This record gives sequence, structure tokens and C-alpha cells, in this order.
Amino acid sequence: MTYTYEYPHPAVTTDIVILTVLDGALKVLLIKRGMEPFKGKWALPGGFAKIDESLDTCAARELEEEAGIKGVYLEQLYTFGGINRDPRERVISVAYYALIPGKNVTLEAGTDADEAEWFAVDDVPELSFDHAEVLGMACKRLAAKMDYSTVGFKLMPDEFTLSYLQDVYEKATDKPRDKRNFRKWVFSLNVIEATGKKYSSGPHRPAMLYRVINPEDVKNIR
Repeated sequence: MTYTYEYPHPAVTTDIVILTVLDGALKVLLIKRGMEPFKGKWALPGGFAKIDESLDTCAARELEEEAGIKGVYLEQLYTFGGINRDPRERVISVAYYALIPGKNVTLEAGTDADEAEWFAVDDVPELSFDHAEVLGMACKRLAAKMDYSTVGFKLMPDEFTLSYLQDVYEKATDKPRDKRNFRKWVFSLNVIEATGKKYSSGPHRPAMLYRVINPEDVKNIR
């Protein structure tokens, strides 16, 4: 038996905010759209959910297809349902976000994306759809969570110095941190350990390198 609804159904998409720290700045992954609407304009990775896939699967698929990134833990951010957010039809989008180390990430545009590139969050080009609002909410969520959780450690490479860790926190929250208090807080979390190796840069004294004890402890954005 076929049931026809009285009212038309909106389409559903996923949009993904991938954040990292590169070259001393908090950056977001954007793709240049290869098709209308907004062809040639920058946007967050994302696309329409297939009728037979979950939203989580859709988000992961679109991220891999449009930017070549896979195996990233994604968490739902918010649902955006403005009436005129998409010129094609009524579209409701479930936004996701994730944090990844910037080092050793290779971007590869594909499907309906012509390019994939990192942009500093405070210097992004004009974005398609309502993606500026989506990005703004993700940055606010990140800044708030970094003050009370271990989420910032998801941005760390395999090995890092305490100065680098502090710099990442300052860039992501856009506020300075007292060195002594920050390090006291970090050690109280019991999520990092010294590697026994040191990093030397210039004439300064070599700094101890650390690593996250168990990456699975910070897998979820808590």
C-alpha cells in the first residue's frame, strides 16, 4: 500500500565543520562548489542524505567525497532549518563538527567540489547558504568546551610541547592563558605523559615532548 502525505517533505542534508590549528591559527576546512547553486563559491563540506543512509553515515561520506578525509569522529552540532536557507527547495541541515590535528592531513577535492582548502576562521571568504552561521556556532561551542573538557587534546599531533598545547588553546578560544595555571590544569587532567624526548628550536632551551596517554579518552567531544 502506498501512502501519500498531504504536505510535501523537506530535503535533509548534513554540513560538516572540521577545525584544526595550522600555522598558528584556528582553521576550518572549506570546499569550492563545483555546481549550482553558488558554483565557484566556498562552503562547508556536506550534501543530501540518501534515503537509505543514516545522518552519521551521510556526514562521513560527504566529508570523504568532497575533501578526502575519512575516519574522523563527528559529533552533531545543531539543526538548521531556516525557510530560505537553500534556493533550490526547503532544506533542513544537520550540522556536525570535529577537531583534527593539522599535521599530516592531505586534502583531496572530489565529486561536486573543485577545491578543498584550510582557511583561518577569522578570515574566511563569503560562504554559501547559511554556512557562516554554522561556522560561528561551531567556534562558540568549541571555545566553551575547551574551558571545562579535554576536547582541545583532539587537536594535538602525536607529540607536542606544553607551549604548543597552550598556543592551541589560546588560538581556539581567542584569549590568553597564564602559563603556570594552564600547566597546572593540564597535569590535573592526567591525560598526557612525557615521551622522554625533547624538541629544540633556535637558541632556546629544549622543551619536553608530551603525548596523549590514551587517545580514546578524548575521542568524544565532551
